[in-house]
Amino acid sequence: MARIGFIGTGEIAAAMVRGLAGQGHEILVSERNADMAARLATEVAGVRIASNEEVVAGSDTVFLCLLARVAETVLPGLRFREDQAVISVMVDVALARLKALCAPATEISITIPLPPIATGGCPLPVYPASPALEALYGARNMVFAVRDETALNAHFGATALCSPLLEQMLTTATWLAGFTGDADRAEKYVSAVIRGYLPERPEGGMLAEALRNLSTEGGLNATLRTAMAPANADLRSGLDGFRARLGLDRGEA
Repeated sequence: MARIGFIGTGEIAAAMVRGLAGQGHEILVSERNADMAARLATEVAGVRIASNEEVVAGSDTVFLCLLARVAETVLPGLRFREDQAVISVMVDVALARLKALCAPATEISITIPLPPIATGGCPLPVYPASPALEALYGARNMVFAVRDETALNAHFGATALCSPLLEQMLTTATWLAGFTGDADRAEKYVSAVIRGYLPERPEGGMLAEALRNLSTEGGLNATLRTAMAPANADLRSGLDGFRARLGLDRGEA
């Protein structure tokens, strides 16, 4: 059993709390988002609502789930301890800044949880390596340390693919429903088609192999991919647009 605290109770924090359900932990969630905190306290055994100060005082591992601008106002007033593990899920707050905000704590890491962490199967890149993160989430999720903060920040950028990809899927489902008259089934169909190419345990080279298998000359997949080829340049340009914000200007990827 562990004592775990969450500063900030948005959607990602809620997913992380749900991912710990049934494991006997003592979990403190901050009262910043009162409605979400109340739902978690009702839904997950062992969850209690507390002030930010109480969360830090009563936890051995503290997750920081705030917006960067909010963190700058909230964290300086909290009394972290040297023996605590602090794990940030915040974009735009560098490790050096976290060390200043959370002193005297020294075991400080940054990770990138996504909504699937609620049920397991979420990739969790982390820098630097975090024994606390591995202990809490490693059994059901892929936790892996990356080589440096730049590499971690690039993972933040890569997660931005989710929105445009989902928009393309929704566009396709809407197009399909225009012919079938069944929007619900069209959305389920498109989701199932894409899911079919994503195995439960992905491996390196999987994407390239799936693409080769869908490259029959004159086939529908190859034809649509050719028509959409200019979008690849737009995608790369959009990802490169994160370079300054995420501190990625250290050479070409």
